[in-house]
Amino acid sequence: MAVVGLLALGAAGCGGDGDKDGLPEDYKVVAGTQLCGGDAISVDAAEALKVIAGASRFEASSKEYTVANAASDLASAMPGVTVGRENACRVFTPIGTPHFEFDITWELADDAPTGTPSPKFTVLKMGEKTLAAADKAYVFFACRSAKLVGSGGEAHMVIGVERGGMPRDPQDNVKGLKDAYATVAHSFSLAMAKELRCEKNGGLPVKPVLDPA
Repeated sequence: MAVVGLLALGAAGCGGDGDKDGLPEDYKVVAGTQLCGGDAISVDAAEALKVIAGASRFEASSKEYTVANAASDLASAMPGVTVGRENACRVFTPIGTPHFEFDITWELADDAPTGTPSPKFTVLKMGEKTLAAADKAYVFFACRSAKLVGSGGEAHMVIGVERGGMPRDPQDNVKGLKDAYATVAHSFSLAMAKELRCEKNGGLPVKPVLDPA
């Protein structure tokens, strides 16, 4: 199985003229649950972001970084399984705090995942397959929906979450980080499945399943 591989500070989408502090006039700092349009990061996922980023407040997401926009872009790309990885949302810690960036992406696949993943990943039973590592996670799921008109109403997709920049290999809390990345990936995947109106939410559970498959 091919696992999809995945900046500048302030690129999270805050724009406009600067105020007297040198920040854009529309610059905001928000809680994790308000990121990516406000419908993508659950309370559990926001807690998971604290584990990953060591922070509970983040730069407000750019206006184009919403689940609704990501779902619309994905549906418009059907049946183009050759479409590469696309940004769904980007997360940054606020200016003036230790820098951290985190990317959420979507990608189309031609079929369900097969093969054996790298040993760095733990396989979880969510969707068709979920892979969790200490610096990233991927949720593979199938969606049948009337909104996917270009594919006979069915698509296989991958939601990825990955730390940006040059993260160091964690020396401790590997299990906690794997669970945290999987929780954020599950939250965004479930939000996408709901936005696309996938049958049975693409087979995704209401809560993340973190026990190894």
